[in-house]
Amino acid sequence: MSGSTVGYQLPWVEKHRPKALRDIVGNSATVDRLRVIEENGNVPHLLVSGLPGIGKTTSVHCLAHALLGDAYKDAVLELNASDDRGIDVVRNKIKSFAQKKVSLPSGRHKIIILDEADSMTPGAQQALRRTMEIYANTTRFCFACNQSNKIIEPIQSRCAILRFGRVQDDEILKRLVEICKAEHVEYADEGLAAIVFTAEGDLRQAVNNLQSTWTGQGYVSPDNVFRVCDQPHPMVVREILSACNQGDLDAALDRLDEIWALGYSPLDIVATLFRVVKTMDALPDPVKLEYIREIGWTHMRTLEGVATLLQLSGLIARLAKLSMNPTLFVL
Repeated sequence: MSGSTVGYQLPWVEKHRPKALRDIVGNSATVDRLRVIEENGNVPHLLVSGLPGIGKTTSVHCLAHALLGDAYKDAVLELNASDDRGIDVVRNKIKSFAQKKVSLPSGRHKIIILDEADSMTPGAQQALRRTMEIYANTTRFCFACNQSNKIIEPIQSRCAILRFGRVQDDEILKRLVEICKAEHVEYADEGLAAIVFTAEGDLRQAVNNLQSTWTGQGYVSPDNVFRVCDQPHPMVVREILSACNQGDLDAALDRLDEIWALGYSPLDIVATLFRVVKTMDALPDPVKLEYIREIGWTHMRTLEGVATLLQLSGLIARLAKLSMNPTLFVL
């Protein structure tokens, strides 16, 4: 396990974080827009939105590095959701940074990065409006958020909006293979596929799961991945769904009891059922749609707090009943 000792020095998500826009994985159309800004040198106010772990903040830092070079350290202010970002911070810290004199390359601007900007109070966002206008000649703002609709309209209208989507599975897999080679990780192809399955488009989660599996188990196999990630094995879930499709309720409930006995969260079980049913080609489309609807209702009830074995057993019974009643799907 020579490769695993390297990983203790620094988390791999930091060690292998892209340093330039050309190294960003996924969202090529959005990254290309940032590369145009990099070439022109005149960065507008930016609003970058998307799910966690897909490269929003990293892309902005890569752009700032490319634009500012050696001045990056003095010309970039980053505030995260963990920092106090009320009205006082906007009036004091942000305004004082915007007023600060910094020697920059010609035509460049200071950059203020507000990560998790959708957690800022509406009052603080309102206070930013005037600041953005007054210091536009010297300072540009970049808002990174998960939900852009939580940013007030006046700020949205002042920004160029960039949306990041899920990183595609094949792009995540390619990146994982590169990291495995760099860290001398021993893996099975099925093991990396399992990591991609658990990540659900979150590249940061995928890299963390890879490091956790390698350092904890010494080999990246599907069983090790699902053990470390604490998620039900999709093959077992597939067996449950296959038994439901065949109308074999007893077999399906037996497999459900096995998963429940292992202590998995009901939410994880329902979420895995949903992800697996989408990939089951053996299910006719009408059956698949009914399965997804039933799983969706159970997911909603589970989120409301009804997370019991009885709730899950009822779901399995309803799925099996659908297959026992073929007239339901006769057009």
